[in-house]
Amino acid sequence: MSWESGFTVDSDVAQLRRGDLDALSALVTRYQNRLYRYLLRVVRQPAEAEDLFQTTWIRVAERIGQYDPNRSFEAWLFTLARNLAIDHLRRIRPESLDEPFGDSESGGETGASRLRSSEPGAYERVASQERSSRIGESLDALPVVQREVLTLRFEEEMKLEEIAEVLNVPLSTVKTRLRRALDRLRVTMEVRFPGETWQ
Repeated sequence: MSWESGFTVDSDVAQLRRGDLDALSALVTRYQNRLYRYLLRVVRQPAEAEDLFQTTWIRVAERIGQYDPNRSFEAWLFTLARNLAIDHLRRIRPESLDEPFGDSESGGETGASRLRSSEPGAYERVASQERSSRIGESLDALPVVQREVLTLRFEEEMKLEEIAEVLNVPLSTVKTRLRRALDRLRVTMEVRFPGETWQ
């Protein structure tokens, strides 16, 4: 995030704290794609992700007075969303969040399969989409705890310190989860797509 956009976020948050709902609209617009993508990656169901997305912004409006302006608004926002998503998953899927869900739940297009490619050629675009789709499928097979740390790091491009704040865990735990998640993702991809190299 650039200095200018960071200033705009701070300005919008300050206006929202004063009760200006136009500022809430500006924040929703700024974060809608990233927040929805994160929630979709965690709960894996578009309807559930949409509900949680709306609930998150309701929670933001309700609790903006409790927000500490010295903290990162982005980390605070993703923490609210994560807490709602985890509570939701515990209600509907009481099994451990550290275990992967069955393959019967994975299917259809994933967020990762729609990642855009920076390659200009048609062949490169098709190859990139295929690779993204396979990464997305493998990512969906991981446990929630591992999916979310990979999503925050690589799709949302958060710093490790920000991830620690969102997950409310020590930095060392984030590093461990990230390493284990990358190892498990690599193994999952090697099993699902034997003979391909994954660097």
